[in-house]
Amino acid sequence: MKNTYESPLSSRYASPEMLYIFSPDKKFSTWRRLWIALARAEMELGLPISQAQIDELESQKDNINYEVARQKEKELRHDVMAHIHAYGDLCPSAMPILHLGATSCYVGDNTDIIIMREGLQLIRGKMVRILNSLGKFADQYKSQPTLGFTHFQAAQLVTVGKRATLWMNELLMDLEEVEFRLDNLMMLGSKGTTGTQASFLELFAGDHAKVIELDKKIAEEMGFDKVTPVAGQTYSRKVDASILATLSSVAQSAHKFASDLRLLCHLKEIEEPFEANQVGSSAMPYKRNPMRSERICALARYVIIDAMNPAMTSANQWFERTLDDSANKRIAVSEAFLAVDAILNLYENVAENLIVHPKVIEKRIMEELPFMATENILMEAVKRGGNRQDLHEKIREHSIAAGSQVKDYGMENDLLERIAADATFGLSMQDIQMHLNPSQYIGRCPQQVDEFLDGYVKPVLEQYQDDLSIIGADINV
Repeated sequence: MKNTYESPLSSRYASPEMLYIFSPDKKFSTWRRLWIALARAEMELGLPISQAQIDELESQKDNINYEVARQKEKELRHDVMAHIHAYGDLCPSAMPILHLGATSCYVGDNTDIIIMREGLQLIRGKMVRILNSLGKFADQYKSQPTLGFTHFQAAQLVTVGKRATLWMNELLMDLEEVEFRLDNLMMLGSKGTTGTQASFLELFAGDHAKVIELDKKIAEEMGFDKVTPVAGQTYSRKVDASILATLSSVAQSAHKFASDLRLLCHLKEIEEPFEANQVGSSAMPYKRNPMRSERICALARYVIIDAMNPAMTSANQWFERTLDDSANKRIAVSEAFLAVDAILNLYENVAENLIVHPKVIEKRIMEELPFMATENILMEAVKRGGNRQDLHEKIREHSIAAGSQVKDYGMENDLLERIAADATFGLSMQDIQMHLNPSQYIGRCPQQVDEFLDGYVKPVLEQYQDDLSIIGADINV
């Protein structure tokens, strides 16, 4: 048992892949890659840096001597300088040119951009797999009538599959946002202490073209084709705010799905997976609580609120930079990514294993269908010579009486029996039963599902085919 605090996002929820992206190894090995990229670009542009120095840096880039770095940070009170000295201890010939012309944000901010890009790519893959699972579900149940709800009150019929497309459509909107963020992420590059690139202009003896080329070379080596055109000491903190707004949007969509599923679980119509030995309650052995959906909602609330942090940080940056972003940024950005990763792990697991109970769905439909069928019954009676206005009033009266039977006395809905017994309508129970096929009341639901899957989902699945072969993360039940 550990005697120090550990975030549940690390110990229980997030995947090993996302945990690694935000790990010290990933961070500090990326710092070293950036130092190598800087030195290499400076060498290629004519500064007195040798290939042997580059090779020495390359040979030690993954050998992170953490204890040396810790001791140096205690002494210097500066994490970047501590790691420069730690790296320099391993690369003595390269130490004189390490971090040449750069400021701390060169490694810090560029690393943050790289890490957020990889985090978004991991999230994108999970969203694609969820869309694939929900797409199969929607197709399977596209013609299965179910009671629609507005205000969580019985409304017209929809289908189980059509309802799933509502969840999918929001995920597609989020996926588009994720793609936008990825497409527009830019490296900070090598901008110097206040963004003027003065130190690099000095190194290159006033050669502006070489300073511009330095940015391009570094970005290219790190896999980027864009560098922010202007900056202070840091990239604009609106980048963090925008990315967390996108993560918040993903969380909102997942919360909507999980909330719907929790309600459906209460109705016993659709349930999330429940393991053979899973315990729903320590006190009530019969319980099958929707624990995964509840956890999705809990984590989603955290992310939605957390998105305010970088927004406030962005608003409060002074001039070329202030350091009040640092502590908040370290927590808010990483925890949001870990939480969304955990949300999507759960979402993927639930979407793959949804349990539908058609008989319960049909029973609930038949309890409400008499009310919905009254318009068709009214039209049939008019065709047989009835007066539309008189019949409408009769149906209103019978509906109120039948509703009272259900609500006040706990009896069955006897609306149809009342109509059949009313000579004004001139309809037998057999005539009325002809209007009680639920499939007559689902409109274009099956066609809408087909059109949505073919026109919107299929192209996305084809675009990200490689992501579909990845096995989803294990989750704690």
